[in-house]
Amino acid sequence: MIIVTGGAGFIGSAVVWKLNKLGADRIIIVDELGIENKWKNLNGLKYEDFLHKEDFMSMILRRAIPFKISSIIHLGACSATTEKDADYLMDNNFHYSQELAKYCLEHGVRFIYASSAATYGDGSKGYSDDENSLDKLLPLNMYGYSKHLFDQWIKRNGLIDKVVGLKYFNVYGPNEYHKGDMRSVVHKAFEQVRDSGQVRLFKSYNPEYKDGEQKRDFIYVKDAVDMTLFFWEHSDKNGIFNIGTGKAQTWIELVTALFKAVGKPVKIEFIEMNEKIKDKYQYYTQADLTKLKNVGYNNPIMSVEEGVKDYVQKYLLKDFHLGMRKD
Repeated sequence: MIIVTGGAGFIGSAVVWKLNKLGADRIIIVDELGIENKWKNLNGLKYEDFLHKEDFMSMILRRAIPFKISSIIHLGACSATTEKDADYLMDNNFHYSQELAKYCLEHGVRFIYASSAATYGDGSKGYSDDENSLDKLLPLNMYGYSKHLFDQWIKRNGLIDKVVGLKYFNVYGPNEYHKGDMRSVVHKAFEQVRDSGQVRLFKSYNPEYKDGEQKRDFIYVKDAVDMTLFFWEHSDKNGIFNIGTGKAQTWIELVTALFKAVGKPVKIEFIEMNEKIKDKYQYYTQADLTKLKNVGYNNPIMSVEEGVKDYVQKYLLKDFHLGMRKD
C-alpha cells in the first residue's frame, strides 16, 4: 500500500494522478478536507481509502497500522509562508514528519518527504542541495524554518542516505485552486486577466532588480511530480534534492506567457508590496539540479512558456475544478 499524505492537496493529488497513470491504485490518501473545495481534487482519482490525518497519526503512534505499507510519500504540511502560529508549524510540519520517518525506518518503508526552497532564505548562501551546506541556511519565515528543522533532524540522525527529502521551488499547475492566497501567481494572474484584462505585480524594492524582473524558479506541477516519483521508482536513490527547473525566469516572463496563452495583449500594473512581506521577499531563486541529474534524472523539463500554456489551455480555460486530466 502506498500512503500519500496531503493526497487531496495540490502536489499530493497530482502525485496520486500520476501514480494512477503508472498503474498504481493501491493507495491510501491521508489529509483533512475541511469546508473548502479541496475534495474536488479527488475527483477521478483511484485509491483504496481516505484517512483523516489525525486518525492516521494515531495509528502511527500506536504502531497499529492494519495494512502493509510499502512507501509513504509525505506531502502533508501547512504550506502557508505567512503562517504566524509557530507552535502549529512545529507540530504539523516538524513533529508529524519525525514520527512518520521513525515508523518508516522501523518497518522498512520507503520514505519520501517534502521540504521546500523556503529553507534557503534570501539565497545569500546559494541554492545547493549539498547536505554539508544545510546548517548555513537561514530561512526568512516560520514555514521555511519548520521545513529546515526537519532537514537538519534527518542529517543529525544520520538518515540522509536512508530517506528522500525534496526541496520544491515555485510549483504551479492544476489542483491548486483551494489554496487561497497560497495559489501560484499564474492562477491569480489568470483570474485578473479574465476579470480586468491586466495583471498586477509587486514593485521591486531592491535596486538590483527592476519592477517585474525579480526572478524565481517556476516549475510546472507535472515536472515536479515526475521528479518526485523518480525516487519512488528508484529506491536506491536517497538524499535531499532540489525540485525545480534549474532556470530562474522573471515575473514578467511568467505573465507574458500567460497573456500569450489566453491570446490577449500584455498589460501589467506594478503595485506596492505589503509591508508584512517586504523583509521576507525572495528576489531570486534558482534550483541547482546537479545532484538530481547525477542520480540519473534526465527527463526534459518544461520552460515557463511551455508549462503555463499547458496549464492555461488544458485546465484554466476549460474548467477550474475538473482536476488533473488524463492527457
